[in-house]
Amino acid sequence: QVHLVESGGGLMQAGGSLTLSCSASGGAFERLNIGWFRQAPPGKEREFVAAVNWNRGGVRYGDSVTGRVTISRDNAKNTVRLQMIDLKPGDTGVYYCASYRGAWGRPLTIIPEDYVYWGQGTQVTVSS
Repeated sequence: QVHLVESGGGLMQAGGSLTLSCSASGGAFERLNIGWFRQAPPGKEREFVAAVNWNRGGVRYGDSVTGRVTISRDNAKNTVRLQMIDLKPGDTGVYYCASYRGAWGRPLTIIPEDYVYWGQGTQVTVSS
């Protein structure tokens, strides 16, 4: 059982930047694909933000954040970091960290249903 904990959310100003962290425990972190999703308002479908592959750290980014987001992983610390710049009010939402076990030949997915483990989420609010 993989346990994920997000941190770094809060109230931000438009045009500013933020860094979210996802800490993992309970599994072989180096074999996990890790993704970030956001949801706003509650009940709306979760939107893919970014993901990083277990193998060689390949990444994918969502269309709405490409160019403003960087995802990175530190296998020594079992942590994935999401950095976002030029924040917009539309970035407001609950940000979730999620994971699934990677495998050779299995591509990095952006579909929420493919992710097995989820954190509780961290609220990000961007004011104009």
